[in-house]
Amino acid sequence: MPELTETDASASEHTDLTGARTRAPARSDSLYLIVLYGVSALFALLCVGFLFSVIAPSIPAWKASGLSIIFGTTWDPASQTYGAATLILGTIETTAIALFFAVPIGIGTALAIVHVLPQRIKIPVSSAVEILAAVPSVVYGMFGLVILSPIFQAHVEPWLASLTGGHWPFQANQEGLSILLAGVVLFVMVLPTIVALSRDVIAVVPRDQIEGALSVGASKWQMLFRVVLPEARSGIVGACTLATARALGETIAVAMVIGQNPKLANSLFSPGATLASTIAIQFQGSTAQDLTYLAALAAILMAITVTVNWIGRRIISHAGVQGASL
Repeated sequence: MPELTETDASASEHTDLTGARTRAPARSDSLYLIVLYGVSALFALLCVGFLFSVIAPSIPAWKASGLSIIFGTTWDPASQTYGAATLILGTIETTAIALFFAVPIGIGTALAIVHVLPQRIKIPVSSAVEILAAVPSVVYGMFGLVILSPIFQAHVEPWLASLTGGHWPFQANQEGLSILLAGVVLFVMVLPTIVALSRDVIAVVPRDQIEGALSVGASKWQMLFRVVLPEARSGIVGACTLATARALGETIAVAMVIGQNPKLANSLFSPGATLASTIAIQFQGSTAQDLTYLAALAAILMAITVTVNWIGRRIISHAGVQGASL
């Protein structure tokens, strides 16, 4: 029987940390790589299939109307007029309102949970945030429709109108269902996401950096804003990006409180419409032609979401480069 040479032995065995010679797991490594490549290929195929399923049905609409789908200001399937500019504007407006409130409140709450609140309060608040993040969107829609809408119509909107003397952007009739209410409902929805993710990245800021800032005489607020936030900015930007994507694509909750009026709104008190709410409401009973234009709305919404994620990644990458250079 031929003897195993030293070269062959080294190919099938390796020395562990204790000096013992063990057989190299070449076969298991190969199987592991095959599984990884297979899963990656499957994920890539799913992404391609998803993109094709969204873009392909919209091609007839783009061929028939071109860029007028994006820049047209009238969306009226009954008259075969398909201009989505007002829907895009409504999507951006509601998302901007939500982020205007959610970003500062969410980051401030995350800082308070990690560095300010006592332990007996920190745990219940953290649990409440996690519960709110898991609430279905239809529940938020019911909350906005049943609870917030009467309050807005009777108290909030008249008060806001008095601040500007009935001028822009609070000059329309107070009807309750409005772009403003949809933005506030989105704010309530995305706030737990920003708080939960920001809290996690703030909690892992190295303790020695915090103690070093305090040891040289920095106050607690200086430590938070000059050490903790800069160190956690990449994760916070990621949390805000994820919240933005959710606000852009939210459907049921917005459809329940925005009033669904696909016309150019001259006030935040006016009913409006978004890309996602229009797709959800008009999908049932649509003709074959209408479905192609709804698919075009889905493609536009997907392009906006991809752009937002790309911007978020660029900001995170830039922040990482700056942090490495310090």
